[in-house]
Amino acid sequence: MQEVYDQTFDQQNSLPLGEYECCVFKNCDFANADFSGFKFTDCSFNGCNLSLVKLHQTALQDILFKDCKMLGLRFDACKEFGLSFSFEGCQLNHSSFYKLKIKKTFFKNTQLQEVDFSASDLSGAVFEDCNLMQAVFEYTILEKADFRTAYNYNIDPENNRIKKARFAMLGLPGLLGKYDIEIVS
Repeated sequence: MQEVYDQTFDQQNSLPLGEYECCVFKNCDFANADFSGFKFTDCSFNGCNLSLVKLHQTALQDILFKDCKMLGLRFDACKEFGLSFSFEGCQLNHSSFYKLKIKKTFFKNTQLQEVDFSASDLSGAVFEDCNLMQAVFEYTILEKADFRTAYNYNIDPENNRIKKARFAMLGLPGLLGKYDIEIVS
């Protein structure tokens, strides 16, 4: 397996199987690529298309995804050991984080429509200005998570652990939706 350190990849559309550490990927189109078995550590992806990339046993450790298109990704297929990433200005629609322990994950200005967070541990996660339309939260640990500027979410407090999670008053309909009540200000 190839080991690559401290390199910048600009406008690439493929990568050889390897371990990439402290690398920067800019404006790359990896759509439908197979990153199975790859290892990425302390890397950043900027303006990349990673839609439908295969992530079977892929290691993602301390990764920043910024302004990336990442539709339909199965993060639940990644190696769980050391799994950590943050997202800023990304499109993550139709992706899955099923059963992952991704505490304190940071999502900023990110589209998370129809994303599956079922049975995940998102303790302390931050959803800053994120669209969570039809995102699935079932048996999810959301303790101390921050939803104050998130919108379009629907979270059932009876089926999720939300102790000390933070919500704005405007987000109350997303917590009480199943009760079919009208909230007026």
